[in-house]
Amino acid sequence: MKIGLFIPCYIDAFYPNTGVATLELLEKLGQDVEYPLGQTCCGQPMANSGCNSDAAAAEALFVKNFAKYDAIVMPSGSCAHHVKDNFDAIPQTDEVKHVRENTYELVEFLHDVLKVEEFPWAEFPHKVGLHNSCGTLRALRTASMSELGEPFFSKPMDLLNKVKGISFATPRRPDECCGFGGTFSVTEEAVSARMGLDKVRDHHDAGAEYIVSADTSCMMHQQGCAERGGVPIRFIHIAEILNGARA
Repeated sequence: MKIGLFIPCYIDAFYPNTGVATLELLEKLGQDVEYPLGQTCCGQPMANSGCNSDAAAAEALFVKNFAKYDAIVMPSGSCAHHVKDNFDAIPQTDEVKHVRENTYELVEFLHDVLKVEEFPWAEFPHKVGLHNSCGTLRALRTASMSELGEPFFSKPMDLLNKVKGISFATPRRPDECCGFGGTFSVTEEAVSARMGLDKVRDHHDAGAEYIVSADTSCMMHQQGCAERGGVPIRFIHIAEILNGARA
């Protein structure tokens, strides 16, 4: 299987260690991975802002870069959700359908496709609070939704439980939105900031040293809220823990 690695623009710009960890992790697991150098944005920011037609050029370039791969993997639930479910600013050719049907967020790829059973190099002796973004939780369904009262399952927690030394904090409202929502954090700044502060306080009060997530976009928002609110908590992407980061 030939994998095309997509690193979202905000990770490339602000959190490159997450991108590096994703590549290293996939290679440790024996995967044949390429990083197309012509990649840019998947088009999600335009589509989320209601400017769907403006996403066409980005979506077309994404297909040009990734149509040749058996699987497209990315360390971002929101970007994966866009490609899989909202990638419709361009004609739905066979190439586009192939890309949409074979795009995976990193956790679902590790859990559902590779079915990884161990990460022998990984050890993280810290208590973490798991944040599932709305995209991973309610669109990609990588975990159960508490508001539905359905039986519990969590693909990211299944993977993290294979890491030596890790323990989990349980916030009171684990599935509540953190308030990021892309441009929602700009157009509804006050509401977004309060939601983010409530979220990080909930994790901190539960004893979490770190908030871990498959979505750096949510953590970017929460980190800003924590710093401004004086909440002493750290943030790390799940790829970094699974790749062997200690702190």
